[in-house]
Amino acid sequence: MSTPLRHFLGLKNFDEKSIREILALAARYKAERKAISWRPLAGQTWALIFTKSSTRTRVSFEVAIRELGGNALFLNGNDLQLGRGEPIKDTARVLGRMVHGTIIRTFAQSDVEEFARYAQIPTVNALTDDEHPCQILADIQTIEEKIGPITGKKIAFIGDCACNVARSWVYAAEILKFQLVLAGPDGYLSPVTNSFVTQSHDVKEAARGADVLYTDVWVSMGLEAEKAKRAAAFQGYQINHALLAEAKKNALVLHCLPAYRDQEISEKILEERQQDIFDQAENRLHAQKGILHWLSELPVE
Repeated sequence: MSTPLRHFLGLKNFDEKSIREILALAARYKAERKAISWRPLAGQTWALIFTKSSTRTRVSFEVAIRELGGNALFLNGNDLQLGRGEPIKDTARVLGRMVHGTIIRTFAQSDVEEFARYAQIPTVNALTDDEHPCQILADIQTIEEKIGPITGKKIAFIGDCACNVARSWVYAAEILKFQLVLAGPDGYLSPVTNSFVTQSHDVKEAARGADVLYTDVWVSMGLEAEKAKRAAAFQGYQINHALLAEAKKNALVLHCLPAYRDQEISEKILEERQQDIFDQAENRLHAQKGILHWLSELPVE
């Protein structure tokens, strides 16, 4: 009996066992990067289809694929026939016959899900407007490296709580059973929630006693026309020394980058905490390797 095809399309409806398998792989790939001999993608070509710009996601996936023995094929979505109106299901059917897996960074979550359904090859959500699940796995890896298991911890997300990163944090909280407090202005709280999530406009209350303070940009890709409106709305929702004083003494400060200094995070805090923030960025590579290995369904040696 064949094993069902695996995808990584988001944390919604994902399970703790799979997350733990991926994180264990990520930790081993990080610890043994110079010595590890696993090549789960040997002889494979993986396509990266990006219609949104990227630094960390593109570089980490291309390096990960190559270090796992595969070939990375970068495809700008606007240069494909998709950009001229070819249906996603037709592009998926074609690529499904030519490559071994696909990593997609785009706008609509439904596009990634439709691609996976028709391509019938492992498919990864590298960011949509709904979710950014790869980022959250790297974040959890970082947190657990530095302060231990995330279960039972308090994570305070400050800023645009309706964004894709915050939404993936909501799903992760339910899976791994930690306290997530979302603090944002009126109109910018999360449209999804669960029993592990609290939402508030009170940024100090959200930060009080937190193990981790986390933020993201105020203006996500595709929302540039709202820049002035958002800049006004998010005043007071910055991670700075005053807010950090409300958290636990040794609380982590994390940012998924790129950072806009003195907007969502102060210049001083970012520079003081740059070691943790750039460890977080590096962990995108290792978490991505864990995801790709998990998708290959090869046993851990």
